[in-house]
Amino acid sequence: MLAEEVTAASATAAAQPWWRGAAIYQIYPRSFADSNGDGIGDLPGITQKLDYVASLGVDAIWLSPFFTSPMRDFGYDVADYCDVDPVFGTLADFDALVERAHELNLKVLIDQVYSHSSDQHPWFEESRSSRTNSKADWYVWANPKRDGSPPTNWQSVFGGPAWRWDARRGQYYLHNFLAEQPDLNVHNPAVQNALLDVARFWLDRGVDGFRMDAINFAMHDPELRDNPPAADAAKKTRPFDFQQHLYNQSHPNIVEFLQRLRRLTNGYSDCFMLAEVGGDDSLDQMRAFTAGSERLNSAYGFNFLYAESLSPGLVARVAEDWPEGAGWPTWAFENHDSPRAISRWAASENRETLARTKMLLLACLRGSIILYQGEELGLPQVDVPFERLQDPEAIANWPETLSRDGARTPMPWSSTEPNLGFSTGKPWLPAGEGHRLLAVDTQQKDPRSILAFTRECLRLRRSHEAVRVGSMAVSEAGDQLLTFERSDGHQRLRCTFNLSERPATFTPAGRKLLTAGTIEDRSLGPYAGIVEEL
Repeated sequence: MLAEEVTAASATAAAQPWWRGAAIYQIYPRSFADSNGDGIGDLPGITQKLDYVASLGVDAIWLSPFFTSPMRDFGYDVADYCDVDPVFGTLADFDALVERAHELNLKVLIDQVYSHSSDQHPWFEESRSSRTNSKADWYVWANPKRDGSPPTNWQSVFGGPAWRWDARRGQYYLHNFLAEQPDLNVHNPAVQNALLDVARFWLDRGVDGFRMDAINFAMHDPELRDNPPAADAAKKTRPFDFQQHLYNQSHPNIVEFLQRLRRLTNGYSDCFMLAEVGGDDSLDQMRAFTAGSERLNSAYGFNFLYAESLSPGLVARVAEDWPEGAGWPTWAFENHDSPRAISRWAASENRETLARTKMLLLACLRGSIILYQGEELGLPQVDVPFERLQDPEAIANWPETLSRDGARTPMPWSSTEPNLGFSTGKPWLPAGEGHRLLAVDTQQKDPRSILAFTRECLRLRRSHEAVRVGSMAVSEAGDQLLTFERSDGHQRLRCTFNLSERPATFTPAGRKLLTAGTIEDRSLGPYAGIVEEL
């Protein structure tokens, strides 16, 4: 690039908010690092490992829930939105974590769970006590049908009806997830005000934004209409899969609440708001939640998280779904709810190559990106035996659904220490012995490791504005090859990936910047990739 082009590109970067094109590292606190030997990861453990996280070249961390909780769904059942569960530490520990992260130039995002709480939350305990108390309509209550059956046919994500009878009120309450996770009535302005107070509490403590968990479940249909059946062609492993979810989620008034939330966060500097959206109509909702400048900044769905294969067609559809002007997307290949990607996408003999190539591909996508803890090491899924399962969904639907626990096993820090260096006590989930050779201490010493390559990928993304914030145009998406260009008006990069287990013909086009897998003359080996400057 010419000097004047470099200057112009730098000016473009400076004008962008920090989160636009950012790489975010997701931490699942229970499984990251245990500082006190009780077998459960905690906030001080995370703080001790932040130097490692910063060394990857990411811009931010996202912490899964650490709030006070009975842990029926491991923190996604919140009993106090404004405190830390003792198993994870204290508010002082959280403040120390934020301070250290900011010293390392890492932004801090935390989960917010606004669609439901724990049944042990004081709000729910008061709400269920009578039909006339001050919080009587803070949750979704409804009378039974004349025959005593639930008010609607809605099914919960975790299996069975989405309604639980409560004898104290003589009514049913709605729970789209576990029965211990009653749905908040976010239609109620008082509930919205309380949730805004929660957001304000954490923003005042220095967090830089929120990931909004299951936000499309935040409002229901007040008319309580039944959901129609789903199409027969869809794969069905749970009662939830047998319905079109027209009325128990995705109410259009969710947008109005998000606008209220955005007005609040606009009063804080550089706050990033990210929606998690799943379901059959997730794309429309993601766009609705991020449209214009008065709603959330970005959204991500499950395009890659549950995909059985990584195909050129899938990536091309993702790019087509988010053209310029359609909002800013965020992408993840792995998280705490989905099986490890390399175990879904490649046979064992190709997994090391794919671990590199998928990291290069993720780094080259238009949007912001999320890396899940251990993804930078190329970790495969752990086969947790049934008797050690903790995940309530996996236990309820075993063996039809893949356990989320297999992606939540302890982070492997040491190849020689007990429990892979995660804890001196018995871990809450078994450490994956197959992760021992992939542990951080081993890969740190090897300049050719997957960990070292991850750092190269993130360095490429950080140093090239065409990749971080530029446009994306797919030119080929066949059975094997995926080719697209990234451009910012000053630089053009061509990204080519062979997403098959067979060699593919390839014609070099420019100066090689970074490669993954085997590349010989005019051939890309199985699961190989290359980024070139044109």
